Amino acid sequence: MSTLATARRTVPFSPPDIGTAEIAEVIATLESGWLSTGPRVRQFEDAFAAYVGATHAVALNSCTAGLHLSLLAAGVGPGDEVITTPLTFCATANVIVHVGATPVFADVDLSTGNLDPAAVDAAITGRTRAVIPVHYAGRPVEVRAFRRLADQHGFALVEDAAHCIEGVADGQKIGTTGDFTCFSFYATKNLTTGEGGMVTTASEVDAERIRVASQHGMTRPAWSRYQAVQPSRYDVVTPGFKYNMTDLQAAIGLHQLAAIDRHAERRRTIAARYDDLCDRLPVARFVAVPAGTVHAHHLYTILIDEASGPSRDDVALALSRAGVASSVHFPAVHLHQFYRERFGFQRGQFPAAERIADTVLSLPLSPALTDAQVEQVVTALAEVFGV
Repeated sequence: MSTLATARRTVPFSPPDIGTAEIAEVIATLESGWLSTGPRVRQFEDAFAAYVGATHAVALNSCTAGLHLSLLAAGVGPGDEVITTPLTFCATANVIVHVGATPVFADVDLSTGNLDPAAVDAAITGRTRAVIPVHYAGRPVEVRAFRRLADQHGFALVEDAAHCIEGVADGQKIGTTGDFTCFSFYATKNLTTGEGGMVTTASEVDAERIRVASQHGMTRPAWSRYQAVQPSRYDVVTPGFKYNMTDLQAAIGLHQLAAIDRHAERRRTIAARYDDLCDRLPVARFVAVPAGTVHAHHLYTILIDEASGPSRDDVALALSRAGVASSVHFPAVHLHQFYRERFGFQRGQFPAAERIADTVLSLPLSPALTDAQVEQVVTALAEVFGV
């Protein structure tokens, strides 16, 4: 077994910050007799929509489900193309394949890690039906540029905001800028429900389409049938999916949302401490966000070029031996086996994304980290570089 696998981790990568309020709400849900999609899910949807300023919010079991259903709601299917970034988790691209469309990658801006609008513009064809920009690490993309392209060419703007619940772009809250915006509540995310996701949209028709599709295509899911005085009949209007969120998940989410500003402040404090350290290290970071933009600080990423010292993998191994977890966000999607073999992608096609993927390392970041744990990360990283 490798050293990475056996090392004792005293600083976890991204532990969830779960408090007594979440635990009490889960217990109350268990005692309520209703565990699946019900009143707490609707309460969570309303609270989340209010937080981001969206007209409609639909809770689901993952951000992946949100991306999938958003593409279906946008009418994307076989013969269509969807443009996205190669610097993302594979789910962003996988959902394009799920709907029968062809994934088209465009390169990222080396200074931000985000999808480059100019590269997207160059990749647009007559078959383009949607673009999925990813707010990488919590840094909002250039939403105005993507909105202009979507309006000009008539395709859907589906934002992958798995990292960016707290984000603001050009004064606009993420969740209000795309035709569909998809959020993740996975265990490591800034707001967690263990597993879960949300889609926001301004379209009542699309919100209802997603809601119905998320529960097998039924016109009356279980909670509405349970409440009804009349016989609990329903129809199936589309061959839907099992993508619904449960009240148990929403019970956690309600209190995670209530704490999100406090958690965001803690994330900023930790990121600032890392900034102080990295100013003294031979590592690169992405440029600061412009005025009017708020970074969600989901990840703290550094770029490590072995020409100026140890390699990225050597640094990760040294941190692990010091009890500090780290991660890579992300291996370039177009170089995964499936995408190479199915679509013929090769190294060298997207040099900026590949350079980041080859050198990026994410440091531990969570409001649950103690000051002592943060200092352990700082000390370990400083020792690796001998500063």
